[in-house]
Amino acid sequence: MEKKLKKIVIATGCIIAIAIAAWLYRGLTTSHVEMGSDEAIDITPTQIESIKAIGEWEFLSVSDEELVDTVRKGILSDDQLVRIYYGTLRLGINMHQVKPGWLRVEGDTVRMMLPEVGLLDTDFIDEARTKSFFESGSWKAEDREAMYRRAYAKMKAHGLTAENIAIAHDNAKAQMTQLLRTMGYKNIDIKFER
Repeated sequence: MEKKLKKIVIATGCIIAIAIAAWLYRGLTTSHVEMGSDEAIDITPTQIESIKAIGEWEFLSVSDEELVDTVRKGILSDDQLVRIYYGTLRLGINMHQVKPGWLRVEGDTVRMMLPEVGLLDTDFIDEARTKSFFESGSWKAEDREAMYRRAYAKMKAHGLTAENIAIAHDNAKAQMTQLLRTMGYKNIDIKFER
């Protein structure tokens, strides 16, 4: 009887072991792991602030030189002053001028509304390089200041053309797109305030 009992215990142990093995095998083969990606884009406040913290961003630099002259009629002779002014106009945007909601996500697209391109520095004439090309007679500081203002207006008119602003827009879009792509964004729409 002992032998029979031993056989029954061994047979029961084998049946239980087979049942556990079958249960484990079934559990492992029927369960699966699924991987996917979240297509939603989230721009964090830190990312927004880091872009805004760039401050002034130059997208086009225009070097110019202007020849300005003036003549003062006299009784016996005329006085003449000819000066050459040099300057560099820097066109870009000031990121501190962005308006609330300037960077937002719509579906899978990042939309950016940037301030209009403008002069980053209104003091663009390099007075150290200004030269008197020709000077006859005596001239006052007011006369030289009037010539400076004329040179300033000419440089501004030559530098802030529609063509230069369009080039600055294109450069801004390219650089901002590159910045957002390095942050992992693919669909980007950039516009400028008018």
